[in-house]
Amino acid sequence: MTMAQILAVIIFVAMFILIVLDKIERQYITLACGLLTLIVVFGVAMHSKAAIIETLNIKSIFTLGFWYSAGESGESSTGINWSTIIFIAGMMIMVEGMAKAGFFRWLCMKLAKLVHYKPIPLFITFMIMSAVLAMFIDSITVILFLAAVTVELAKLLKFDPIPMILSEIFCANLGGSATMCGDPPNIIIGTSLGYSFADFLTNTGAMAGISLVLIIIYFYVVFRKELVQEEHAAAQPASMPDPKSAITNMKDFIVSCIIFACAIVLLVTHAQTGLTVAFIGLFISVITLIAFAKYALELLGKVDYKTLLFFVGLFMVVGGLEQTGILEVIAGFIGKVSGGNLKLMVAIIIWVSAIASAFVDNIPFAATMIPVVKSLAATQGVDLETLAWALSMGTDIGGSATPIGASANVVGTSVAAKNGYLIGWGKYCKAAAPATVIVILVSMVFIFARYC
Repeated sequence: MTMAQILAVIIFVAMFILIVLDKIERQYITLACGLLTLIVVFGVAMHSKAAIIETLNIKSIFTLGFWYSAGESGESSTGINWSTIIFIAGMMIMVEGMAKAGFFRWLCMKLAKLVHYKPIPLFITFMIMSAVLAMFIDSITVILFLAAVTVELAKLLKFDPIPMILSEIFCANLGGSATMCGDPPNIIIGTSLGYSFADFLTNTGAMAGISLVLIIIYFYVVFRKELVQEEHAAAQPASMPDPKSAITNMKDFIVSCIIFACAIVLLVTHAQTGLTVAFIGLFISVITLIAFAKYALELLGKVDYKTLLFFVGLFMVVGGLEQTGILEVIAGFIGKVSGGNLKLMVAIIIWVSAIASAFVDNIPFAATMIPVVKSLAATQGVDLETLAWALSMGTDIGGSATPIGASANVVGTSVAAKNGYLIGWGKYCKAAAPATVIVILVSMVFIFARYC
């Protein structure tokens, strides 16, 4: 290995260890490691100004292909993926507008009313709602509101919210795997490899749909005893608050629903219109800020800038591995171990991704693996899409296995803990780990049957 490769690997490993230790805020970790990559790896070891420019990738923003592309990816997978960052920022602003209008709280209360506040139908309905919402909205936001409303309903109906929160967390991660905009790893994979919303929906979406049916049955069986006991103590609908009370302003509520619908239409049709996700994210954010003009500064202030900066630093560090050729070495190793066998490649990628994502953040892992699967496809002569779907399902679902595997897990368990419902590692993993194995097995068999 060259000095540049050794330094790139050391910085990458140090970044991962610091993220796992969780002693320093993760955006500071990735930004510091990203700057070290630019200065030490590219500047001192490689003396390459071109590597720095390619990794920063700023020029791409000012190209037509970044905002509009006729069926091709306008974003290079090299360096900072600005498409991902702009899209996520735009969706954050839209979601804050919807929350301001009371959309999420109203939706939860309305569905609860439709099933007459009975625990078993409520349990199943909230799982489905969690999965469906997470297809279009970040799973962190979905769980933040869903867990809070679940706790509120639990206090009114006198039932234990832990089974519902655990199932909602898992279904949010599962629903997020179904679409390009549902989970950050999918956004990175889609923008880097040029896949559309429809591509994800017809591939990972099919796997997620089949898995959701099995997971609903699984969680019902696991928590059946608690649910049956609670069913007898169901409250009278008349004693519950009116869902309309959740709406803070009817005009803002209607506007937020229209903007949300527009976002879905634009995402579903972006392969046909040629509008990139960067354009869609920017457009939706501008429309939201115009519609909620009096709250514009407040909405901008609520954007999770820490996560966006985390992405920037992360992409710089991964750029170091790519520019020094480390990722090609990893791809060559996987190709050698698999002997060019596509099924074995898929099995390695999906299980390694799932196991790694159960303990470390799935976002940096997905970003690291994208150039690896590209290199594998090029050198081994296998279909890139097949490897991409394996990577997507492995990273998206693997994170569900432990309380720290995905951000939605941390948020959900934190909301429960703040309200006096502690969910330890044992209780969490006992329910979620087997569910994770079920989905990974279903996904692997699906990929084998359809693509291999």
